Amino acid sequence: MGTDKDTQTKYFNIFTDNDSIIIRRCTLEDLEGVIEVNEKELPEDYPYFFYKSILDNYADSFLVACNSSEKVIGYIMWRVEKLPSKYNLEFTNKGHLVSIAVLKNYRRLGIASALLNKSMLKVKNHNIDEFVLEVRVSNYLAISLYKKFKFKTHSIKNKYYRDGENAYYMTLKA
Repeated sequence: MGTDKDTQTKYFNIFTDNDSIIIRRCTLEDLEGVIEVNEKELPEDYPYFFYKSILDNYADSFLVACNSSEKVIGYIMWRVEKLPSKYNLEFTNKGHLVSIAVLKNYRRLGIASALLNKSMLKVKNHNIDEFVLEVRVSNYLAISLYKKFKFKTHSIKNKYYRDGENAYYMTLKA
C-alpha cells in the first residue's frame, strides 16, 4: 500500500500588508508560472524541459511562492551534482542553486529569504556536503542575501553569463 507523504504539499505562510504568501513545493501545474517569473525577472531563460527535469529529480527542493490568488510570484530550484571537493581530491555531493527569482512587486518582503531557508533544508536531505551557487557580480541584492545565509565568495567565473558578465562562485558548508 502506497503513501502520498512524498507528494503532499507543505505550506509555509508569510503575511504581508496586503497579501498572504504561501511557500510550497512546485507542481507540474506551476511550471508555466515559474517560467513567467523567470522571463520577467532574470536575463537567463531555460527551456521547459529544463524546469521539468529539475522538478522530476529534485521536487522536494523546488519551491514556489504564491499569492492569495495562487499566482506564482517567486520560485527557487536546486539540483545535486557530484563535483570535486575544494578541500581535497574526492568527489562530493553539492547542492547547486540553479535559480531563484521573485516578482519585482513582491521583493523586500522576505520571500527570497524564506524560499532559500526552506529549500536549503530540503536539499540538505540529499546528503550534500556543500551548497554552491553563481551570482552576477552586479547583483548586489542577491549577494547580500547569500551573505546573510553565510555563503562565502570562493572565486570569480569570468564571462560566466551569455552577456559576458562575470559571476561570483559562492559556497557554504552544509
